[in-house]
Amino acid sequence: MNKHNLLPAFLAVLAAVFYALSIPFSRILLQSVQPAMMASMLYLGAGIGVGLLYFMRKKREPVSEKLDRKDLPYVLGMVALDILAPILLMLGLKSTPSATASLLNNFEIVATSLIALLLFKELISRRLWLAILLITLSSLLLSFEGAGALRFSPGALLVLLAAACWGLENNCTRRLSDKNTYQIVTIKGIFSGLGAMLVALMSGEHLPSLTSALPTLLLGFVAFGLSIFFYIRAQKDLGAAKTSAYYAIAPFVGALLSYAVLREPLSSLYLPALLLMLLGTWLLIKDTLSLNQAQ
Repeated sequence: MNKHNLLPAFLAVLAAVFYALSIPFSRILLQSVQPAMMASMLYLGAGIGVGLLYFMRKKREPVSEKLDRKDLPYVLGMVALDILAPILLMLGLKSTPSATASLLNNFEIVATSLIALLLFKELISRRLWLAILLITLSSLLLSFEGAGALRFSPGALLVLLAAACWGLENNCTRRLSDKNTYQIVTIKGIFSGLGAMLVALMSGEHLPSLTSALPTLLLGFVAFGLSIFFYIRAQKDLGAAKTSAYYAIAPFVGALLSYAVLREPLSSLYLPALLLMLLGTWLLIKDTLSLNQAQ
């Protein structure tokens, strides 16, 4: 790796590490913040933080990069899914070990690829199909309540539903890829955060105390806002394929942090599921990089 790529590579890894913080520390904060309100605060933290970074920038984007009326369906879809997905994730985290939830988040890759195939007719290579199969098998193992149980954990299923929503959201956001990213993230954070807050208040949840709200907003800014910010910066130099390959470590960093911070017991199925997930992610990275070289 040449010196020019060292900083972008570091930023891509930092983006993955920052996002990985979201699962274990969200689980801790859920002790004092209710699930839908938690989702709201995380996205508001990201939207407000990235919005401030956007307004502090000296360089302004060309008019062609600004969102316009034809982008509205994708923006609305993005915001709606970003209201639903984190609420499902926070509800799932209430009863799912955070190390398990971190790995289950990788199901987002499966959902993104299959939705891209079904809705936008994007091709899936044989290697990617194998990666999808392995990640899906791993997710199924992680979703069982135990080695002797033949039923799925409701919490794990909620985490998988959240990942599926983010998979659909990724396809909406991809249609906006040539637009200003700061603007997209700010809109996503603020409007999804306000939408989740409305859902929280309508379902009887209450605003958290200031001592709970501030660390939640800060976590949202770091784990969602700064993570996206560093991802964008890395992508400008490394390209989308290499950046996503570095970012693929996020679920595993999240699982490691979760175990280190919370010391939650792991099921007997966790290790085989982890190995399947590692193999599936490795195949995904190889497929992404080989596609990038072919192009």
